Amino acid sequence: MIKQRYTVQRGILVNVVLIVLILMFAVISMNSGKMNLSPQEVLNVLLGNGTGKHNLILFDFRMPRIVLSILVGLGMGAAGVVMQSLLRNDMASPGTLGISSGSGLFVLFFVVFFASAGKSSFIALPLLAFVGGLLAAGLIFLLSYHRGRNLSPIGLILTGVALGSGYGALTTFLTLKLDDSQMDFMLNWLAGSLWGADWRYIAVLAPWVLILIGYIFYKSRMLNALHLGYQTAEGLGLSVKRQFLGLSIAAVALSSGSVAVGGSFFFVGLIAPHMARKLVGPDHKLLIPAASLTGGLVVVLADTITRTVNLGGDVPTGIVITVISVPYFLYLLAKAN
Repeated sequence: MIKQRYTVQRGILVNVVLIVLILMFAVISMNSGKMNLSPQEVLNVLLGNGTGKHNLILFDFRMPRIVLSILVGLGMGAAGVVMQSLLRNDMASPGTLGISSGSGLFVLFFVVFFASAGKSSFIALPLLAFVGGLLAAGLIFLLSYHRGRNLSPIGLILTGVALGSGYGALTTFLTLKLDDSQMDFMLNWLAGSLWGADWRYIAVLAPWVLILIGYIFYKSRMLNALHLGYQTAEGLGLSVKRQFLGLSIAAVALSSGSVAVGGSFFFVGLIAPHMARKLVGPDHKLLIPAASLTGGLVVVLADTITRTVNLGGDVPTGIVITVISVPYFLYLLAKAN
């Protein structure tokens, strides 16, 4: 008798281990940096007995960055697994579909027209990014839609790739109009620099990410059915178009909010679902939390590396993620033939 590889017990254990690893790297990250703090000094700060200098380092600089990195990873991991399941294609992600590029274009509009006019808002940026991502997703579906025919996952992805290139070109054109400080911001955003490490941005992003992940987890049974195929899902009595639309909007909102405050981390949305699926299998009740936690672990690990290892300069977190993820992704591609 062949023993079942993926079990509920194994999935729960994997998710618990991922939570422990995130907490472990968060603690290491609190202790590490250009100015090292001992574990006792960190504990004193957390207990309210730290010095003013240590409080400043931990609460104003390191903890916002750690929390932001975890939230961005959670959001991109969950968004990636939803898009791959809805389109039944392992190459689907906020990046390959062009949604991140659409959000990035609206982030650039914000920088050019709002921030430069002194109208900076902690609510406007994620909302504009969401609008950009939603418009990008709507345009992709509109151009891929053919009356009387089901949506083709391959057609959606190819349309997304084409539109993403167009958004990239428009973004490059607009960057020519930026001054030096705005240009630095956009370059750091595109490289994934976790620029919004501020408690005010986190206060906006945290409920955004946690509520949407909760909604997606609530729909895990629907995702299991949709992943079997649209006709099969309809045969099971599922309203495919309604569920598809609701889950798509949730995934776009998650990825748009994450990239707006964190930066361009589209590779996390592509790789985290693959890693999680290897660990817990295809059941979305286990896969959604595992993909979210894997995304959070990847980003907080990469951010810890950028702050503890001398890489010859201030290297954005997104660059480190790409460097450590690409070999694993190539391995998966080779193994999948």
